[in-house]
Amino acid sequence: MRKPILAGATALTVAAAGLVAVALPTTAAVSDVPADCGVSTAAYRSDGQRVAYVYSEQKTSILATVNDKLGWIPTALQQRGGGGDDTHFESTDYATHPTDGYIYLVRREGELVNGTWTITSSTATRLQAGFAGTRILAYGYPYLYRVAGTALYRYTQSPTTGALGSPVKIASTNWDTVNTLVYERSGGTGDAAVDVLLGTKANGELKEWRINRATPTNITSKVLKASGWSGITSLSTGSCNAHPDGRPLLAIATSSGKASVHFDAKRTDGIGTDIKGGSLGALGWTAKAYGQ
Repeated sequence: MRKPILAGATALTVAAAGLVAVALPTTAAVSDVPADCGVSTAAYRSDGQRVAYVYSEQKTSILATVNDKLGWIPTALQQRGGGGDDTHFESTDYATHPTDGYIYLVRREGELVNGTWTITSSTATRLQAGFAGTRILAYGYPYLYRVAGTALYRYTQSPTTGALGSPVKIASTNWDTVNTLVYERSGGTGDAAVDVLLGTKANGELKEWRINRATPTNITSKVLKASGWSGITSLSTGSCNAHPDGRPLLAIATSSGKASVHFDAKRTDGIGTDIKGGSLGALGWTAKAYGQ
């Protein structure tokens, strides 16, 4: 399921990896987000190094694990699963290739060696063709959602191998204006069961979509915020230990390296008036970040 660990055990390993969390000034953005909330996203730098951008305990940090290079920069990336502890982690991602049109399963395994996190095993296995032009992937078991061109597709995945079934085009227009998309949760039962996805649009909206699981072409939506999100190219949601009904949101504008953090007091109400927070400033976060 979505975000079982923070970008390769980030939550467990920031201190152990020898990173220094950057203390932020007491701004409205920081004070509006409870200190028990954490959120992160994976990103790939132009040299192929994978990093994690992290907001936790009202501080920002970057995690870069030794030997964590893929050899190419995915056009879209979505974690399929993972887990870890204080000395070891494993993760599996779906990643789409920039030139060959395939989607891959990227498997990574890391160990804490002499106080430094190091990737000890990394493989990228071709899964299937038909993924040229992919901009966004969003995963909530058993479905993988894909944005390419003006369309939104849904795939059903195998719980054992991760293989994907035939694509179902569930929307054919206007998805080229969607800049980010993350799986948030599922709800309802029977014919009323839905997947809830959250994303940002080129017109500045922060929006929520509800996709009927039984009839996926049945999509409804709500605008949570009407403006202010137009430059966002990565959106991630996290969790809060003492605020289980709430969610932090980490938004990154890759072109400028700026980021913002927000807190939604009730993630399930479909209302954006209670979302607070704001800019963290120019953090230099210019690697291609994917959202989680």
